[in-house]
Amino acid sequence: MNALLHGVAGFLLVVLFTGLLRIWWGPNAADRMLASQLFGTTGVALVLVLAETQDMPALRDVALTLALLAVLATVAFVTRWVRIDRDPPVTGKQGESSDA
Repeated sequence: MNALLHGVAGFLLVVLFTGLLRIWWGPNAADRMLASQLFGTTGVALVLVLAETQDMPALRDVALTLALLAVLATVAFVTRWVRIDRDPPVTGKQGESSDA
C-alpha cells in the first residue's frame, strides 16, 4: 500500500511542477490564478498522502490550513479584478422600478 501512495505522491509532484510552469508562463492573470488554485489543491492532496504514508496526523492540520489559504487567495483575486462597486439599478419615483 505504501508503494501505491508513493506513486500517487510522485504523480502529484509532477502535477505541481506543471502547475508551477503554468503560473510562470501564463498568458494572463486569470490563467495564472487558476494554475495557482491547481497548485494549492494539489499541494493539499500531496500533504494528505504524505500524512498517510508517514503516519503523521499533524500533517492533516497542515493540509486544512493550506486549503483555507487557497480559498482566501481566490477571494482576494476576485475582489481585486472584479468590480464590486457597480451602479445600483435605476428606479422610478418612490422606489418603484422604471420597468413598469
